[in-house]
Amino acid sequence: MNRQEHIVSGLKVTLVARAIYMLSSALLMFLLARYLLDPDGYGTLYWVIGILAMVQLVADLGIGKSAARYISEYNEKDPGQIPHLIKSTVTFKIVIITLVVYLLLLFHERIAVALGEPAAAPFLAAGVIYITVFSFSGFAQIAFQGFNRLGYSAMVQAISGFSRLVFAVGFVLLGLGALGAFFGYIVGYALSAAVGLTLLYYKFYARYDPADTYEEGLSRRLLEYSVPLTATRSANVVDKQIDTVLVGVFLTPTAVAFYTLGKQITDFVLAPAESLGFTISPNFGEQKASGQLDQARRIYETSLTHTMLLYIPAAVGLAIVADPFIRMVFGADYAGAIPVLQVLAAFIVLQAITNLTSDSLDYLGRARHRAVAKGGTAAANFGLNILLIPSMGVVGAALATVATHSVYVAVNLYIVHLELSLRLRRLARTIGLICGITGIMAIAVLLVTPMVSSLAMLLGAIALGTLTWAVLAVASGLVDPRAVRSAIT
Repeated sequence: MNRQEHIVSGLKVTLVARAIYMLSSALLMFLLARYLLDPDGYGTLYWVIGILAMVQLVADLGIGKSAARYISEYNEKDPGQIPHLIKSTVTFKIVIITLVVYLLLLFHERIAVALGEPAAAPFLAAGVIYITVFSFSGFAQIAFQGFNRLGYSAMVQAISGFSRLVFAVGFVLLGLGALGAFFGYIVGYALSAAVGLTLLYYKFYARYDPADTYEEGLSRRLLEYSVPLTATRSANVVDKQIDTVLVGVFLTPTAVAFYTLGKQITDFVLAPAESLGFTISPNFGEQKASGQLDQARRIYETSLTHTMLLYIPAAVGLAIVADPFIRMVFGADYAGAIPVLQVLAAFIVLQAITNLTSDSLDYLGRARHRAVAKGGTAAANFGLNILLIPSMGVVGAALATVATHSVYVAVNLYIVHLELSLRLRRLARTIGLICGITGIMAIAVLLVTPMVSSLAMLLGAIALGTLTWAVLAVASGLVDPRAVRSAIT
């Protein structure tokens, strides 16, 4: 199997698993928001998850991602080091997680009071289990990515998504409310972690003949490379979660529900780009090690073009139909999410580029540079949120996210250009053509949106936009139907 076939194969299996994960997440979001929880309970649930995501930073650091980088490298040049890498990584994680969860259990009530929501204390206490199982579920996925065995990674992700749906809904129906939904998340991640670690042991760790000695300095390099990855991941999580936490601090749980709903919809739309970035990134490390940068450039440029062809029109279309979509799918109680979603439509394009680019930079050895950029923009996002949320509410949080992420994307693209010497004029012409197609599609959707009065008519408006886009994409030569059929089959 050649490199392109391997990427397409990996993308297919990742997309299937990501589809299971995102569809189950979307169904869970819909059931909780529409039927099972009121906006206050919905907001409280995801506010606590946002807080725990930041605690998770200390529990995870960047060790898992660093291990994946060295697994990818040593799988090519010295497989005997792989068992030593896995053993030391798991040991580091156990020590750090033990310390973090002990402190959380000790101070969970004080943290809840300090954040102005004493009712969140039971969630934070249960967060001790959440942090542990989430950490190992994520580590298994990342480790499989390092081995370039995306099928296993996809399986772990799909199990977590489907299990969350089943158990969260089940616990809420038993009368446990938002806390029950939270325990559904815990069970889902616990099951996926158990499956992932079992596969990692039997399919990889146990099948490698360990080298007689652990390469001198490799454990130290594993920890050293985790430092910039920790900084990047910390900045990334803060960038994604601090706005949700601050909305809860400055406003109300209901406002958190509006903001969270808008962000969750964008996450659902972004799933294909995340899958593509997850699939292609290990190949950059391999190609850099073998000096095949021209091939890496072609892969990245093709991926970026196809991503923009999908996401620029999708973002514009979503902004146009946001009002009827929110009201008809989630109900008028969530109308406050409409302007959030319209602003975050721009974020969809930016995050699609980030999903494609960020992991690739890590495998290219540019984690330190990306960490500096992410740290700076995360700090700016924090400051803008504090400035804009009290005066503009949830829309201010969305604007802060878009503004700071624009800078981060620009820096990422610059670093990729330094590594791969992108053909900028060619890319600019293609993006211009995509924008032209998007403009025509937007006019078609704008003409029919005022007539939308039912879910069927909303689906019709979306179908019209999709059909317009597809015809223009094929007519312009940006999409070859034969290539699409070949890739699917």
